[in-house]
Amino acid sequence: MLIVDSQVHIWINTQMNPIHRQVPNFTAEDLMAEMEEAGVDRVVLHPPGVVPNGNEVAIAAANRYPDKFRVLGWVHMDQPEIGSAKLAGWTDTPGMSGLRFLFIAPGRENWPHDGTLDWIWPIANEQKMPVGLLAHAFLPRLAEWAEQYPDIPFLIDHLGANPFKPGPESFETMPDLVKLAKFPNVAVKMSGANGNSIDPYPHVDIHDHLKQIFDAFGPDRCFWGTDLSRMKCSYKECVTLFTEELPWLTGRDLELVMGEALCNWIGWDLP
Repeated sequence: MLIVDSQVHIWINTQMNPIHRQVPNFTAEDLMAEMEEAGVDRVVLHPPGVVPNGNEVAIAAANRYPDKFRVLGWVHMDQPEIGSAKLAGWTDTPGMSGLRFLFIAPGRENWPHDGTLDWIWPIANEQKMPVGLLAHAFLPRLAEWAEQYPDIPFLIDHLGANPFKPGPESFETMPDLVKLAKFPNVAVKMSGANGNSIDPYPHVDIHDHLKQIFDAFGPDRCFWGTDLSRMKCSYKECVTLFTEELPWLTGRDLELVMGEALCNWIGWDLP
């Protein structure tokens, strides 16, 4: 079974946010060693926004190891005069598969609502460019974009839940999330699930939430993943939570969720 992680950060000479590993370097080679131990075949890299050269670091990794990595990168959302030119040929860059944005930095919280992003969507729609979003705080707004731009394959980060709240509180967004299932161009990264639990492994307190998301979006639009540098458990436990502990996730459905569906969504050829 092909196992593809829908979100991991790597970085060089960077102080990451305290919710992530507090090491100055987490390189592609460091990640590959952990992938081998956990049985993970591929990873979609998300350059962290705090890293000025994050795109370059991730692209370099994808070029060194094209069978292992693809990238969802970022542009400066508030600089359309620069960003629009970059996006014109964005996915022509070897290893670059699309975009991913988050809005948690001070001063950016209202960007999904104030028009700052309006220049991005027509370009992404024309190119059918995948766009990942840490969207738990603005899921109803995402519904508007999904309807207006049906050719953008959206990926919602981290179960559409709030990664900064513990346990059941993090899933307060579930009603808004499942409403998005009616849009065929919206998918959910089931990334970081272990981190949403307040129970020890196998994290029984979140199983029903995972099932609810799966029932709403189906195996073609649910993508296993980890956000590895934020997890307090082992990489292997992130895998086995899905492959061994969810009795309703088996067979072809399991193969899709664990990697094939994500590759199909972002245009990464299957091996």
